[in-house]
Amino acid sequence: MTATTALTPSRTATRIQMGMPITIEVVGPNATEDDLDDAFTYLREVEARFSTYLPDSEMTRLNHGLVTYDTASPAMRDMLDRADDTRRETGGHFNAWRDGRCDLAGVVKGWAIKAVADRLAARGHCDYLVNAGGDIQTAGGNADGEAWRVGIRNPADVTQVVKVVHLSGEGIATSGTYERGDHIYRPVPVAPDDDPLVAITIIGPNVYDADRFATAAFAMDAHGIAFVHSLEGFEGYAIHASGIARYTAGFRRYLVPRAAHTLPPEIEAVLDTTPGGNA
Repeated sequence: MTATTALTPSRTATRIQMGMPITIEVVGPNATEDDLDDAFTYLREVEARFSTYLPDSEMTRLNHGLVTYDTASPAMRDMLDRADDTRRETGGHFNAWRDGRCDLAGVVKGWAIKAVADRLAARGHCDYLVNAGGDIQTAGGNADGEAWRVGIRNPADVTQVVKVVHLSGEGIATSGTYERGDHIYRPVPVAPDDDPLVAITIIGPNVYDADRFATAAFAMDAHGIAFVHSLEGFEGYAIHASGIARYTAGFRRYLVPRAAHTLPPEIEAVLDTTPGGNA
């Protein structure tokens, strides 16, 4: 096997922030360590404000009644408003409030990833990837000038990749039970399904929307993929406990390798309900 060398230099770093590994890769000769340090410094500030585990965070103080909506910081009020907007947009299947306590992770995570991407763009970068625990914002392409390749894991065996999608500017997020168990809060009860959903991946214009809608779609169980189908500009790939996969009409176009900044013509598809459709 012959080793290959990337066409363009890049800077990459992985650090544990917000309770998960976060990897940032910036492609181009002008990428610097300062770009990466700025991004991780910003993420530390986000964690310090919104963590439900840090005793002195604003989120903890809000849950203890020491901060109210009216006395909260503008950033906290913004996230509370975003969470409430998402609750309405998803018919209540997303809800940041549970038993009188608030956890904004369902909106903060995707928003923070997107905010880091925006900071990199403001620094003049066009090609980068921000990956926080598998939820990703892409821009441009990788060091080989190709769209970023992102693998979708097999929930039954996370060492396996069942699909590889090619992204250039899109965001992608997955919600499921395969890493943290059934941790998704279902504020709206759904009827038990004989073949429950175990993972759903959403590709959208940005990771913020992909992440919050993935959380809601997973809470809808078998109805989640239909919800994604109803969202303009979004595609989804759902895997059920049996191994059956169902996906939206435009999902297959992301399976086509492409150069950065390009998108192949729409490939017509229907929801795939055939056994083994995730293979």
